[in-house]
Amino acid sequence: MANREALRELQTRLASRLQAARTEGVSVAWLAVRVGGRNLLFPLGQSGEIFPLSSLQVVPYARDWFRGVLNIRGGLYGVVDLAAFIAIDTGHARAEPAGQEPSVVTLNTALDVNCALQVDGLLGLRGVDAFVSSEPADPDAPAYFGNQFKNSANEQWQEIDLRILSQTPQFLSISA
Repeated sequence: MANREALRELQTRLASRLQAARTEGVSVAWLAVRVGGRNLLFPLGQSGEIFPLSSLQVVPYARDWFRGVLNIRGGLYGVVDLAAFIAIDTGHARAEPAGQEPSVVTLNTALDVNCALQVDGLLGLRGVDAFVSSEPADPDAPAYFGNQFKNSANEQWQEIDLRILSQTPQFLSISA
């Protein structure tokens, strides 16, 4: 129960920070998340809502990265273990989460895909001013990898284009 309250508090803080950023003219561009040991950035315009991962219904004969179906406010959403999906797509092993209770971030309804991405941790909102450098994704990276950023602590952040991800044939094909 305490985890749900903490998630609600985080959602409230994020919503108030986003509203403050709009009124103050501060550029907030991404939702920062931790997925399989990686720092990722989801564009706010492509991200939806954040929910705790609970009451997941497993789907038989689905790929390993497709966790199942979740009822969110009366709608059914497919839940993708993003770390496992990226690991398969990039050929890197999936790093295990650091023991945090996972959450899901739904895709924006404008993307027309009832999907939620499992994330290991929510790290707040980020704007361009949070980073000191950026460079394009590696040429061999998946098409949905956007720019790579580094912050002042020299931590690497990978932007994920959720629109491109949601249209990728591998992402849309969940049957094993």
